[in-house]
Amino acid sequence: MQIFLIVLMLVHGLIHLLGFVKAFDLLKVAKLTQNISKPVGILWLLAMLLFVISAILYYFDKDYWWIAGTAAVIISQILIILFWKDAKFGTIANVILIIPLLMSCAEYLPTSYKNVFKNEVEKGLKRYQQQSVLTNEDIKHLPLPVQKYIIYSGAIGKEKVQNFKSVYKGSFKVRPDSDYLNIVSTQYNFYDEPTRVFYIKSKLYGIPFDGLHIYVGPDATMRIKVASLMQVVDAKGPEMNKGETVTLFNDMCVMAPATLIDKNIEWKTIDSLTVKAKFTNQGNTITAILFFNAKGELVDFSSKDRYESADGKIYNNYEWTTPMKDYKEIDGRKIASYAELNWHKPDGKYCYGKFELVSIEYNCKEFD
Repeated sequence: MQIFLIVLMLVHGLIHLLGFVKAFDLLKVAKLTQNISKPVGILWLLAMLLFVISAILYYFDKDYWWIAGTAAVIISQILIILFWKDAKFGTIANVILIIPLLMSCAEYLPTSYKNVFKNEVEKGLKRYQQQSVLTNEDIKHLPLPVQKYIIYSGAIGKEKVQNFKSVYKGSFKVRPDSDYLNIVSTQYNFYDEPTRVFYIKSKLYGIPFDGLHIYVGPDATMRIKVASLMQVVDAKGPEMNKGETVTLFNDMCVMAPATLIDKNIEWKTIDSLTVKAKFTNQGNTITAILFFNAKGELVDFSSKDRYESADGKIYNNYEWTTPMKDYKEIDGRKIASYAELNWHKPDGKYCYGKFELVSIEYNCKEFD
């Protein structure tokens, strides 16, 4: 679908060049029988340029491609109406292009997930306050493997974490027999008032869709829209609340180990490389097992308190694990740059997600 639209915009755009050529008498254009003035010829050239620019922006997945595309279609259709006898079939191309243009425009509506995401994040950013420095004294009550991990992560001597923003790229499966979809995710987590706001974008058969997870207070929701217009998933309820509590705690462990001093976590040492955690947030309580290596790195996370759901209506409870690796230093903090998401079903392990870290920023003050 993407290639088809790019080719359509390029070919349709280049055809408009004939109007410019005719107006300036650069070549004989037999198929254009009507006279075209030079000022109108400039409009034909402008339409061509706008279509080419739109195709380039669309190829590079720029959200604002629709601005040039909409202008191109409007100018094109006006010219087609003025020169209907010669150009009427160009309307077909413009009608086809209107559909993806409407999809892209929908992202900028106040009700779009993109804007809901931004509004929810800005609520948390307004609460930002300067944080004190994390010290060895702050972590001395923790199990030794957790202390070692926090020290290894480079969190000691740096500000405690009130929030973070992370961007990941990766691949995702909607069901075991489907192909992986390329996705980009952006999320903000807040820990003064535990909040998780997670936004993803992807395409299926060239049709864009986006998803929004919001966990504020005791309640969590997961919603997905196709083309930013049609909602196909609206998940909520006690299973979602508990499952997102697992994810919130997983984020703390993987992306913000400095937050593991939280008073709402109860710890139990299993052995020198394994600990069990019990985490409570707003009445939602979950447990998880954390696995470390000899270097002090967290290498896996397991919980049986998360639920799989494809439609937000039917929930299945399976063990959930997130093995991670490839620690990298970013702004003085070490963090796993690659992780997988697995369900452990009765018929075996099912990896439904693979994520690579693009960027992470701590204690954000403004939406970016």
